Parts: sequence; C-alpha cells; structure tokens
Amino acid sequence: MLNLKFCPSCGKESLTFNGRKMHCASCAFVFYNNTAAAVAVVIKCGDEVMLTRRNQDPSHGKLDLAGGFIDFEETAENACRRELFEEMQIEVDESKLKYICSIPNTYPYKGILYHTMDLFFEYEVAEKFDVVLEEHEISDTIWIKKNEIDLNEIAFESQKLFFENTDYNKNNERP
Repeated sequence: MLNLKFCPSCGKESLTFNGRKMHCASCAFVFYNNTAAAVAVVIKCGDEVMLTRRNQDPSHGKLDLAGGFIDFEETAENACRRELFEEMQIEVDESKLKYICSIPNTYPYKGILYHTMDLFFEYEVAEKFDVVLEEHEISDTIWIKKNEIDLNEIAFESQKLFFENTDYNKNNERP
C-alpha cells in the first residue's frame, strides 16, 4: 500500500504494512486493510444484458456492469439502486433485485490495490430503455446478447469469472 511510513495516530516514522494490516511500532496503532464491498448489476432484457463502457481508469474503455462500492451503513440493495441512479438515472425497485453470487476481486486505483468482494445482482426489465449517462464514469451503454459477450472486453476479473461461470454467457436462462 504505497510507501506509507508515518503513523496517522502518533506521527512517527514507524509504520509497517504486511499486506493485511498497518502497524505502528511506536504507539501500537493498528489499521486493518479489510475487503471493500461492491455491487454489480446485470440488467437483463430477454436474452440480452446491458453493459456500460468505462470512461475512467481503471480499465478505461472496457465494458463493465453497472454498480460500484457500497457506502457505510448502506445495504447492497440500496447501493444497487443508488449506483444505477447516479450512473444512468435509472429508478430501480429494490424488491426486484435478485442476488446471484459473490466473487472476490481487486480494484487498482491511484497506486493502491483495493481488495473487493463483488456482489452480483440481476435486475430484469420487460423492455430496453435509454439512459442519461454520468459521462465522468460511463461513455456508453450497450445491449448485448448473453452468448455474444467478449470476455476480453470486460474490465474486471470478477466479471469475467461471473460471465464464464454462470449461464449469462450462454443463450439460455439461469437455472
């Protein structure tokens, strides 16, 4: 985690990091680098899913599922609703979100590798719709048939694993 040397508690140059926690030898300060929770929403219409194109790093220009980090004291379902509204002005009925699975991931950002637990949800819609993009984050959305998703174009490893290991990459319904 970068080159952090100074303890945020006592200010002394005695901070060490072992990959899981930071520890200060001077004042015994300990900070655990825990996994961050994030959501990814598969918006599904028939045999197609909506993917977004990232407009920022990491993985600028790659395809992504809508979603993001869960805020403090927020449920995963609330995060899905908030992220979809922030990114695309989509109003989501939380009761129609279906939890699918969780997959660990990493998110490299400005020199720090964040470990995440990505929670995948499905949101099924009756018909395709247009969105209002938050262009700082997303440059485009596309509807694509599940069996035509190119895993090389997917931004994050957890999402590649998701599409590889679920029936979303096949032309049939999930069991």
